[in-house]
Amino acid sequence: MTSASPGPSRLTETVDALRTALAQSPDVLSFTLGGTIDEETAAAAEADGVPREFLDFCRVLDGASCGPNVQLFGLAEAEEHQFYCGPVVDSPLPLSPEKLYCIGMVNEAPVFLDRAGGGVLGNPEAGGDWVDAERFEQLAPGVAAFFLDRLATADYARLAEIDDELLEYDDWLKLLRRAGLTG
Repeated sequence: MTSASPGPSRLTETVDALRTALAQSPDVLSFTLGGTIDEETAAAAEADGVPREFLDFCRVLDGASCGPNVQLFGLAEAEEHQFYCGPVVDSPLPLSPEKLYCIGMVNEAPVFLDRAGGGVLGNPEAGGDWVDAERFEQLAPGVAAFFLDRLATADYARLAEIDDELLEYDDWLKLLRRAGLTG
């Protein structure tokens, strides 16, 4: 794992490598990588309560669709998924829009940014039954670290629960290999 806030240069370099590989990969779906948000959009979103760390990430990469089981939302899509932060009857999880911000999905379970500590939290192994989990697992110390250390590495295959027989067909893994991020 990296520190809580990997340098923007590492994130930018990784995203640039992925965008270059995507441009040279007509066999990979083009919507895999989002664009970026501008300063005006970021300022308006921050005024509406979107966490700054998520906005800083969106300034470099406004979402990534890593495969059918893993998605890191762009700003517009994140705003549509904040209902996951609301309390759920009989769930032991501390769900609260004041404490959490939904930033993606892994295996049908939402992934949250902890507004206070900046960590990325979730229960990806619980899948659709995530609300029954006893507690959140910290997936990474921050949004950039989640992307760089969990999604832009070979660890993605484990996180996404990809069957060994399907590894060679996964578009995100193809893109990671072509960008020189995995073996």
